[in-house]
Amino acid sequence: MDYDEVEALRRTSAAWRLLRAKNAPLVIGFLGRVFVEDNVRGIAAADLVARLDDELYSLNGRLGEETFPRPAKEYLDEWASPDYGWLRKYYPPGADEPHFDATTAVEKALAWLQSLQTRSFVGTESRLTTMFDLLRQLVFGAESDPDVRLVELERQRGALDREIERVRSGQVELMDTSAQRDRYQQFARTAIELLADFREVENNFRTLDRELRERITGWTGSKGELLEDVLGSRNGISDSDQGKSFHAFYDFLLSPQRQAEFSELLQRVHALEAVGQVDPRMRQIHYDWLDAGERTQTTVRLLSEQLRRFLDDQVFLENRRVLDLVKGIEATSLRLREQPAMAVGAEVDAVAPTVNLPMERPLYTPQAKQQVDSSNVDDEVAELDAAALFEQVYVDPEPLRGGVRRALRGRRQVGLAELLQTRPIEQGLAELVTYLSLSDSGFTVVYDEEVREELGWHDPAGQERTVSLPRVTFARTEES
Repeated sequence: MDYDEVEALRRTSAAWRLLRAKNAPLVIGFLGRVFVEDNVRGIAAADLVARLDDELYSLNGRLGEETFPRPAKEYLDEWASPDYGWLRKYYPPGADEPHFDATTAVEKALAWLQSLQTRSFVGTESRLTTMFDLLRQLVFGAESDPDVRLVELERQRGALDREIERVRSGQVELMDTSAQRDRYQQFARTAIELLADFREVENNFRTLDRELRERITGWTGSKGELLEDVLGSRNGISDSDQGKSFHAFYDFLLSPQRQAEFSELLQRVHALEAVGQVDPRMRQIHYDWLDAGERTQTTVRLLSEQLRRFLDDQVFLENRRVLDLVKGIEATSLRLREQPAMAVGAEVDAVAPTVNLPMERPLYTPQAKQQVDSSNVDDEVAELDAAALFEQVYVDPEPLRGGVRRALRGRRQVGLAELLQTRPIEQGLAELVTYLSLSDSGFTVVYDEEVREELGWHDPAGQERTVSLPRVTFARTEES
């Protein structure tokens, strides 16, 4: 690597920023234990805040009260911001609570720190053997000449025949203790690296999906050319190099015969005395691979579905004038996404100009005097039905605010449907509308347009009324 490449990494790498951070021991230690050692691929925000709060309490009690003075939630939001990039904050499908997952920067920083630790035993023989095996696979796997491949297969069969004869004659060569430890260390290190690679593969899939969306957003050709370019002969995500490698590994791992063979071999290796103290993570490592692989597979499936819907929307709007406006806005957003939020904006005096022409002004017209004749006015007063004036429904919002605040005691949020189960609607649609327009410093009203729910009540006549609207949630603010 030259100077420019190292300088670019220093400025842009999230892992480099993590190693240089003031709170690097806290970030790497906490996130590494939660996400890497426990192999967690997603955790709810409330659970992660509680675990970090316990960690901060323990460290402040040992190092001093002002060592980490900020609340746990502020630390997590900061680590998930684009300026840091150590956590990924997202909403799983159908969930209204944010979740967190560690990024590849945490894995890389933790792996580099672990490489600095002194190892009591450093083996090299197993890695040399592995390199020879890989070279043979590369050379003979790409060989198209049948005669050359037959020669290699004959050589392998001859080696196996000689080994079989030695075993039959009682000459069994056992692997010594150093070789066994060497190979176990290499196995454990490769297994952990493979587990870490899943998170990077998932991140690369997301990057590939974003690049496809950018290309579709800036597309100016026809619909047929767009579909041929993106989906003509390959799937934009699954058929990439990493997608092919991942699916080949996943299919290999899902084989019941391979799983049974791997479990048996792992159990027999851990029973060897020469291995000594085994890594506890290795006992269930293949199940951790399956879990991580399933999450990556789910991510690929969701991205493919979102990309499909994205393409459908682009095709649906192709022949409309609004498409040009939307594409222009999206293209501008892509160019300005790296700009600070306050630097992007514009002010307009009005949505359209107002033009007043002199000849459009009417001439002065004097008002005609109206003659009022009150000589025939009767003194009688007609009887009016004033009951309609008293049938107007007024909903006092203060009791509704009080009910929401009581429901939020000890909770971060409460849904409108759940609130109406304990406090049914008594004043009809007007009361429901008042709920939707509540404003208070202690909570905010959040609408989820992707999920709809039905709310019901009974009118004064006893008839049941039902309304369908987006899911409404009251969330407690930080000030409260």
